[in-house]
Amino acid sequence: MTDVAVKIEKQLDLKEPPLYKVIFIDDDVTPMDFVINILMTTFKHTLEESQELTHKVDSEGSAIVAILPYEIAEQHGIEVTVLARNNNYPLQVKIEADK
Repeated sequence: MTDVAVKIEKQLDLKEPPLYKVIFIDDDVTPMDFVINILMTTFKHTLEESQELTHKVDSEGSAIVAILPYEIAEQHGIEVTVLARNNNYPLQVKIEADK
C-alpha cells in the first residue's frame, strides 16, 4: 500500500478594508495653531498641508483631513476629541464612509 499526500491549496480572498473620511468641523473657539499642531502630530501632515487644511476648515466650515481604514479613523477621531476637550476646545471630528 502506498501513502498518498494530498496537497490542498487554500484560496484567500483578501480585500482592502473600507476607507473612512476624517472630517474636522469649524468652530469659533478652537485656535488655528491648535488645529495645525493636531494635523501635524496625529495625522503626520506637513506644516504646509496642515496650514492649508486648517484654512479650508475655517473658510468652508469643514474639511476632510484624512481617509483611513475605519479603526484608524475612529481612533484618530477619539484622540483629537480628547486632546481638544483637555484643552477646553470644542473642535468636532466626524467620521463617514468614503464612497
